[in-house]
Amino acid sequence: MVGNSGSGKSTLAAGLAELLGVPWLELDSIFHMAGWTPRPAEEFRADVDRFTAAVGWVVDGNYSAVRDLVWSRADTVVWLDLPRRTMMRRLLGRTLRRMATGAELWNGNKESFRFLLDKDESILWHAWTGHTRLRELFREAAADPANAHLTFVRIASPADVTRLSRSLAEGR
Repeated sequence: MVGNSGSGKSTLAAGLAELLGVPWLELDSIFHMAGWTPRPAEEFRADVDRFTAAVGWVVDGNYSAVRDLVWSRADTVVWLDLPRRTMMRRLLGRTLRRMATGAELWNGNKESFRFLLDKDESILWHAWTGHTRLRELFREAAADPANAHLTFVRIASPADVTRLSRSLAEGR
């Protein structure tokens, strides 16, 4: 499961994993250690390697450091490619809600109002400026012959999410 921040990757990934009866891994949860410290690359790769060695699973996240592991063992890449306005509206609401409630994300980390003012830390700035780049990255990846073993499912609207979930539920 790939896509921009706020596109709904984790929500959809959790739901698909439940429908499929397989475990789910949110890459952010094992990458961001306490104090937002990045997990050392070797440990991160080792954890992802162990998780994706199973027969079935769902992984969500855009980490290039482990993309080769995940995609070499996957059969499908679900790409959430929602319009920027939809994604930003969702992300803004989610971010403000988390900040206001002090919700813990992973390993004691919380979003902070100070992150809104710092371009280097702002998830909103990151998502806004990265939208076009990610769209091109995954469009090119879907067309790359090296990924011919993968089925790319592009989700471009909330209705596409509903159709995907319904088709999986009916196929069980």
